Amino acid sequence: MPLARAPAADANHPVTAHFSVYARAEPGVMPRVLELFATRGLVPTVWHSAIAGGDRARLTIDIEMGGLGREVARYIASCLRQIADIESVLTLTAEHEAVRADRQPG
Repeated sequence: MPLARAPAADANHPVTAHFSVYARAEPGVMPRVLELFATRGLVPTVWHSAIAGGDRARLTIDIEMGGLGREVARYIASCLRQIADIESVLTLTAEHEAVRADRQPG
C-alpha cells in the first residue's frame, strides 16, 4: 500500500519561527538582533534572554515570531548568523493551524 505524500511546504505560507541565538555576552548583541525585526516592522511574539556560564560570558536569546513566510524566516536566521559576537543560531518553523471555535447549539 503506497504511503500518502505530504503536500510540499509553501515558502510563503505563514509559519511560527523560533530562533535560539547563542552569543558572547556583549552589550550590543541584543539591539542588533532586535533591529533585524524592527527594520521589517516586526515585533517578536516572545523574547527571552539570559546570561549563562560560570563566567557569565554567554548570552542566550530565544525569539518567537509568528506569521512569517518560510523564506523570510530563513533570511532572518541567515542575517542573525552574520552579526558580530553571535556564535550560533538554531531555527525551527512550525505551520500555523487554523483554529475555529464553532458555537454549540443550545
